[in-house]
Amino acid sequence: MSEFALFNKEFFRALEAGELIGSKCLDCGEVSIPQREICPVCYSHKIEVEAFSGKGKLVAYTVISVPPVKMAEAGYDSKNPYCVGIVELAEGPRISAQILDVDLTHPELIEIGMDLQMTTIQREEGGVQKTYLAFKPA
Repeated sequence: MSEFALFNKEFFRALEAGELIGSKCLDCGEVSIPQREICPVCYSHKIEVEAFSGKGKLVAYTVISVPPVKMAEAGYDSKNPYCVGIVELAEGPRISAQILDVDLTHPELIEIGMDLQMTTIQREEGGVQKTYLAFKPA
């Protein structure tokens, strides 16, 4: 049983603790990330917080060199691009996150199916330090 609750802010609190959480439906077994209070498959309210291993595989990615405002404020631009990917967790659900430690000068070398491990990245937004989900090659 996780110490975290089903509220959305708990997802980010768990990240700050180095944990990746979602939810699991006690009626049908569906797992979701981030956590949900209602099962998206059977609409059950019998949900509990599920801790994930943080292991996954890259299923899609893109390298962004024209970032949205918040990422531009974090220092990303055409000379400092970043990679975002869809990661399929070992437990099944997929999530979008920044992919770190990949060669952005040769994005064609980033491999679909590569093993990834969860990590976090810190960025300042509006003068506040925040923790975000990221993955890096395992």
